Amino acid sequence: MGMSYLIDTHILLWWVFDNPKLDESSRAIITNPNHLIFVSSASAWEIATKYRIGKLSQAKNLVENYAQVLNKAGFSELPITTAHALRAGNLPIDHRDPFDRMLMAQAELEDLPILTHDSAFHTGLIQVIPAAK
Repeated sequence: MGMSYLIDTHILLWWVFDNPKLDESSRAIITNPNHLIFVSSASAWEIATKYRIGKLSQAKNLVENYAQVLNKAGFSELPITTAHALRAGNLPIDHRDPFDRMLMAQAELEDLPILTHDSAFHTGLIQVIPAAK
């Protein structure tokens, strides 16, 4: 049995758009058939929000076919629970981004290492796997 991982929203985007910023070690983790890759429901919310306000115009197909894109990639959705929401709101860190806070809470409560390039995740509360060249 392999490992399970949570990927940050930008890692999902880098994967979907084959962005060269995504390093080889991250690609190896994601493509390993023994690994279970989770994507938070918060990532769908974040991508749809950024698409709506014009910050992610290239995500039209992703927004319109989100479930199919995740399925094709072999990723699993990690739904947001009340426990996740309460932990995200109560995280003892000075970070305002609600999407990041949710991912941090989910990584902590589900005991999932998170693949991210965002230094804000280095809180000491969760295992972070750096994911960029």
